[in-house]
Order: sequence, then C-alpha cells, then structure tokens
Amino acid sequence: MALAKEIMGASVIERSSFVSTSKIVQNHIFQQNQNQNQFLVRPVLVPSGNRRVARMKKAAIRGPVAAISEDLVKTMAPEKAVQFKVRAVVTVRNKTKEDFKETIVKHLDAFADRIGRNVVLELVSIEIDPKTKDPKRSNQAVLKDWSRKTNLKTERVNYTAEFILDSNFGMPGAIAVTNNHQQEFFLESITIEDFACGPVHFPCNSWVQSERDHSAKRIFFSNMPYLPSETPTGFRALREKDLRDLRGDGKGVRELSDRIYDFDIYNDLGNPDKGIDFVRPNLGGEKIPYPRRCRTGRVPTDTDMHAESRVEKPLPIYVPRDEQFEESKRHAFLTGRLKAVLHNLLPSLKASLSANNQDFSGFSDIDSLYSQGIMIKLGLQDEVVKKLPLPKVVSKLQESQGLLKYDTPKILSKDRFAWLRDDEFARQAVAGVNPVSIERMRVFPPVSKLDPEIYGPQASALKEEHILGHLNGMTVQQALEESKLYILDYHDVYIPFLDRINSLDGRKSYATRTIFFLTTLGTLKPIAIELSLPPSGPSSRSKRVVTPPVDATTNWTWQLAKSHVCSNDAGVHQLVNHWLRTHACMEPFILAAHRQLSAMHPIFKLLDPHMRYTLEINALARQNLINAEGVIGACFTPGRYCMEISAAAYKNFWRFDMEGLPADLIRRGMAVPDSTQPHGLKLLIEDYPYASDGLLIWYAIENWVSTYVNHYYPNSSLICNDRELQAWYSESINVGHADLRHESWWPTLSNADDLVSILTTIIWLASAQHAALNFGQYPYGGYVPNRPPLMRRLIPEENDFEYANFQADPQKYFLSALPSLLQATKFMAVVDTLSTHSPDEEYIGERKQPSIWSGDAEIVEAFYRFSAEIRLIEKEIEKRNSDSKLRNRCGAGVLPYELLAPSSEPGVTCRGVPNSVSI
Repeated sequence: MALAKEIMGASVIERSSFVSTSKIVQNHIFQQNQNQNQFLVRPVLVPSGNRRVARMKKAAIRGPVAAISEDLVKTMAPEKAVQFKVRAVVTVRNKTKEDFKETIVKHLDAFADRIGRNVVLELVSIEIDPKTKDPKRSNQAVLKDWSRKTNLKTERVNYTAEFILDSNFGMPGAIAVTNNHQQEFFLESITIEDFACGPVHFPCNSWVQSERDHSAKRIFFSNMPYLPSETPTGFRALREKDLRDLRGDGKGVRELSDRIYDFDIYNDLGNPDKGIDFVRPNLGGEKIPYPRRCRTGRVPTDTDMHAESRVEKPLPIYVPRDEQFEESKRHAFLTGRLKAVLHNLLPSLKASLSANNQDFSGFSDIDSLYSQGIMIKLGLQDEVVKKLPLPKVVSKLQESQGLLKYDTPKILSKDRFAWLRDDEFARQAVAGVNPVSIERMRVFPPVSKLDPEIYGPQASALKEEHILGHLNGMTVQQALEESKLYILDYHDVYIPFLDRINSLDGRKSYATRTIFFLTTLGTLKPIAIELSLPPSGPSSRSKRVVTPPVDATTNWTWQLAKSHVCSNDAGVHQLVNHWLRTHACMEPFILAAHRQLSAMHPIFKLLDPHMRYTLEINALARQNLINAEGVIGACFTPGRYCMEISAAAYKNFWRFDMEGLPADLIRRGMAVPDSTQPHGLKLLIEDYPYASDGLLIWYAIENWVSTYVNHYYPNSSLICNDRELQAWYSESINVGHADLRHESWWPTLSNADDLVSILTTIIWLASAQHAALNFGQYPYGGYVPNRPPLMRRLIPEENDFEYANFQADPQKYFLSALPSLLQATKFMAVVDTLSTHSPDEEYIGERKQPSIWSGDAEIVEAFYRFSAEIRLIEKEIEKRNSDSKLRNRCGAGVLPYELLAPSSEPGVTCRGVPNSVSI
C-alpha cells in the first residue's frame, strides 16, 4: 500500500508513515489465517526503549503499531514459532543502449536463469540466533521471471521473490544478493512487502557483479540509519565486514568491476615514456604538497619507477564501480568529449587551419564561429568519426568536410560589446564565473608576501597619484577606511612561475594587480592595473602601472592590460578556485567516507548525494584535462606549469576552516560580522550577487544540517564516541590531506557545532560553490576576447621593437595577443563541455527516492522542508534579478546573476546548483 502511495504521489506524511522510527524492536500481531486455521505472526515497528523514545513518540503514533495488551499476547502466544510469507519487489535498471556483446550475454543469462543459474536473495535479521550466535537468515529466494522479462525495453524492470519466515525471525536489516549470471546488473532498490508494519525498503543503487568475478555475496542494508553503537546485534559483523571490503588491502591493480576506495598521490599526470616534454612532477608528499586521489594501483612507467603508467583515452580509468557515470550521464559526457575530440585531436582540424589562418584577422572571424561556423576537411579518421554519435555542434557532415558551429555565449546575448566596457569588466569580478578572488584593500599600496631574497622587492609600483583622481574627491586613506577600494591580486600566485611561463612558446604573462573603486551606485570601477615581471637586474623595469585611457593609444594599452588581468583570473579560477578547491580537495573526504562510514551511518546518508560522480569526473580530469597532454595545459597561459601553480596554492593559501562562505567573505574583507543582519554578516558591497545569493543557500544548508546532526547527536559524547565518524574525519585529514595534517587550523570534531560546520562546508563546496565556479565557463568564456585563457604577447613599450606594429594596427596586435584560432576553438569546446548539465543531474533539494532514502520519518520530513526552502530561494533570486536598484544583475545589457539559481534544464544554461561536483 505504501509503495502504491509513493508511485501515485502521496503526501509527505503519507509517504513517511511506514518509517516511523530510526530504531526498531520486535513486537507481534497475531492474525488468524483462515485457510490454515492458525495464527500468523508478523513483526511491527515500534520505538525502542533508548534515548530517542520521547522524540519518536509522534512518529510511532503514525506508524501501524498494534494495540494488543501484554496479557492478551501471553494468552495467545503459540508454543512454537509459526511461519508466514513475505514478498520482495526488486527493481533493476536496464541499459537503454547495449553493445552487441552485452546483448548476447544478456540472452545467455536468460537461458541460464531458466536452468537454475539465478539471482538469489537472502534476508538477514537484525537479531542473533541464540543457538548459532550468528545473524538469523531466511531461506534463499530466487528472482522470478528473469528470462521472461529479458526483452522488456523499459528503463526499470520489477522482479519478485518470496520468503517464508518464522515468526521469531525479527525484522530484516540486510539482504544478501548473489548474481549467478555472467553479466553485472544495476540494482536500484528492494522493497519487502507483507509485514504488518508496512514495506521495508532497501535503497541499493549499485552494480551487482557476477559471482564468478566477485565470489562474495553483496550485502545491502535497509534504509534505517544507525550509529555504530546502536547497530542491532544481528548485523554488526556485516557492517564491519562491508567496510573492510570497501577499504581493500592497498595492493594490486584495481579492476574496473572493483568497489575499493583507497588513496594515492598524483603520480600519473606525466608520461615520461614519451619523452622529456611529457614529464611532470608528482603532486603529494613533502616536496610538493597536494591532496590525495583515488588509488588505481597501475604499474610504474618504464622510465620512472615513481610515475604510474597511464591509461589513455578512450580506455576507461579505474574508479570504484558505483562511482562511474550512469548511462545517461556517460552518454552526455561522451558526446561533449567528442566536441573536444573534434577540436583537439583530429589532425584534420589542424590541417584545415592553414599557417596563415592561425590568428583571427578581425572580430568578425570570432563572431563567425557562432553565425557561420568553420569548415574542416576530414582526413583518414573519417570512418572513425562517422561511427561515433555526433554532437549537435557538428550540424553538417559531408564526405569531404564538416561544419563546426558553436552556440552564441550568453555574454553576447544582451550586448555584444559589453566585454569592452570597464563596468562589465568590474561587474564580472563580483557576478562572473570567478567571483571569489576579489578582496577589500586594507593597505595601499599592496605588499607581496613572497621572499624578497628570491623574488625581488616586495614594494608595489602603485602610487597614490595613480588612483587619486578616481576617488570622487577622497584621499586614499579615506577610501580605505570607508571600504571603497577593492583588489584582484594575482602577484604572488604568478611571480614564482613567470620566468618559466614566458620561456614557453607562444605564452606571455604578467603577474597582475587590479584596483577597483566602489561607486555611489554600488558598482565597481577599475582605476589602475599593475603589471609585474620578475626583476632581471637592478635597473630592470619589472613593474608597470596602466590607468584608464585618455586617448586612442592608451585605450588599446588599457584593453590589453585588462586582457592580461582576465588571463590571470582565468588561470587562478580554473587551477585554484575550481579544480583545487572544489574537485581535488573534496576527493579525500569522499574516499574516507566510503572507507570509514557504513552505508547505514546517518552521516553517510546525509553526504551520499553530495559525493555522486566526483571520483569519476576527477579521474577523467587526470586522464584528459590536467595531464601532460591535457587541454588545460594546452589552453591556459601557465602551460606545463598549471598543476604546479595549483599545488603552490594548496600549500600557501588553502585552509579548510576558511572554505565556508561566511569565513571566506570575512577573510577577504568582503563582509564583517553584524548581528543585526539576517545572516549575521554585513556585505561591504551590498550588491555582490555571488555573496548575497550564496548566503541564502549557505544558511539553508546549515539549518538542514543542524537539524539532522542534532537529531542523531543530542549530546557531545555521542560524537566523541562515534568511532566511524571520528575515523572518517581523522582519515580525511591524516591520509587524504596528509601533507597539511599538522596545520593548527584544522577544525576539531568534538561537538555538534563542530560537526555542523564541517558538514555544511563540505556540502557547500560540493554544490553551490562548485556551481558558481563551473556553469558560467562557456557563457562568459566562450567568447574568448571577454576572458582569454592565455595571452601570447606582452604590452609593448615605446622602446620595444613591436611598438611600431602596435601603433600601426592596434586591432591586429590585440588579436595576435589572444589565443589563435586553433587554441580558441579547442578551449571553447572544452568549456562548453564543462558548462553542460546532464539529463540525470540531481539539484540541491532533490534526492533519489526522496521519501524512502532514510527510514527516519522526522528526517524525511525535515528534508522536504529544506527542499521547500530551496524553492523559495530560487524565487528570491528571480526577484533580485528584476530589481533595477541592483545594477550588477539588472540593467540595459546586463546579464542576470543565475549561477546560484538552484534548478536548471539540461544543457548550457548558466544556472543550476547540482548536489555534487559532477562535471
């Protein structure tokens, strides 16, 4: 009945009525069996006599608890246990597309199922058999009609199995599944029906391997959450065994079908067997600190025993089987990757762009990528291309040529010249794709923190006379005191690497500082840009200040300076704020969660949707994006030094205790504590769209997490004594972030406030922070002049030999400083893929099987309240984007700020907050 209600969309109360408590004991209802003339004994869920009785009374009342007196039970109790029948409904998800081999094996399995090689289930009770001292187990039951339903084309297929149980069996807490077929299958859920208490649910969402590949039975636990100390005796041993299996032994090469989570350093980014140009340093360890990644165990390369051999595309790279993309996500991502293949790998593309066509000859050439596309000649790979599913970007494919046409980026949708304006350049610092780098200036001029013995004088070239005329009559000190000056400071990030970067072919960069003034309208105005190079000698001009233009020449100089700032910004955004902070630094917490937190642990259930797909996308990044031949190195100014810049930021700047939104805003001086404000913070730029929208989501997450944590941990001793929880946090730090484990800033985990803060930060980073940094990449960066990922020329000065060319044709010089046509099209393909939502995306406030993911009714209802709050936040963001007083998100030609609007359609939408780092 409850299952039918769920299918038909029952109310929250109805949907959760069958999960009335998070801890269960055995009671019995005696129902007369008219056919067999005996009493049928069935278990009922009632609250246990533990610390949560009072809290569970309300939930228990809603549940179908029998009102039978103790005396009546004694009178009616039979001398021997009697038997009753329950039914399992098993939901298996089919693949929508199968290759030839899979189809053949599927039919062989159907035949084998008819002759007894079946899928077999076995129920495990929460109780111990007093005789054997082992968990009580049911008879084995075979899934019915597997062979008959083999050809069903529906996405999900339901199978049934029947169990005969003794009345003293107790409630099932686990199910053992044995797959005697040849092929794995995806088990979505199991529901046990016909208990008097209502259905008992087992959300599985896992691949079940063939018994011949993995001989151990797969164990799935019910949706009832248990702290380790409260685990029913019947399956405590199973809980511990399941975790041991997930940890593995740290040895051997991992097979694609394995489900083992372990740690390793980043020792697979280079490919030294291909030559010196493909060597990359290992990241992780005392020499170059870095977070740990998922261990694959591959053998070393032939030429370097410390470098792990690579698995090159299109071959799959190992992540635990359940972390791999599901079919719709895999199809969407592979289609997106094909765009990158067409732009990055096919030699015919490079051949099509002749040597004379490497630079854009005019802005119309860039515009034509969206309006007309470019024709490419397909060479020997024609047949390969034709066999692949073509993305929509290839709108025409003939025998001799193909038309590649890009969607128009959102930055051009309202005002195609917006990117040229200073106000838009400044607006994107608070409402663009990288709104987390801007800081309030505390001192002027800014001071470097680098060692002057190594990197030269710390003093900035910025002087008061550079900015004084742009402060609306204020002195510099007044502007500082009144929080009117802000800065994008990339000096210390880039200076240590500039000599090496600028020695690369076709790469030229400065270390930039940009000063902004906060106007009375609440918008920012860029007033000075400092361009720094490493000092080459005592008298070298290593620092230069560019100010807003006063004539034609200084206008082009100013545009070039802004482009170099954007290039710096794009590198820090991609390598530090996006990859490091939301991808790489989250992986250790995810690995440790699977290794140390049982699937039945309440905190694992909370974190589960926020870990989805992250290990897979990070593995694909190591294979395709951040590796020695990857597109990140190819498309961004730092080139082969990209990941070393990321590692330097991890060592020098990253702090977990500052990763939460309020702490980060205070650290950057963008907000101050203020108890009179709704969230206890006052933004110093009131119209700061990322921060103002982000605070709504941050506090919604915090409220939800606080409700959840305090429900399971009403006192601090429970947190301190939770061995799984403490092991998770300890391993996340001491193994996953081993190189920073001794830092004093790591938060402690000793009470509910600590746990709420840690979990809120993790969920924020995985959802809203990643969304704000990721899904605007093509909408803002798809038009390369707005946000060039690399620069190829410095800005000429009067005594430079290039200065005459610059003066003669400044537009040509400007375009020659931007990425080439080939570089631009490769980059656009990549960020288009990275900005795309897949059809199976789960957004914040959503969960798989929302009414049964937990067996705790109070928590399920609290989650629905959280979901409702997220919907209200979306409406508030829409309202803000229509408020003409908020000029950073509303106005003529101004893009609304929707990167933190929670929901989205599939595709490139420049909005939507998925639960996890999934792209």
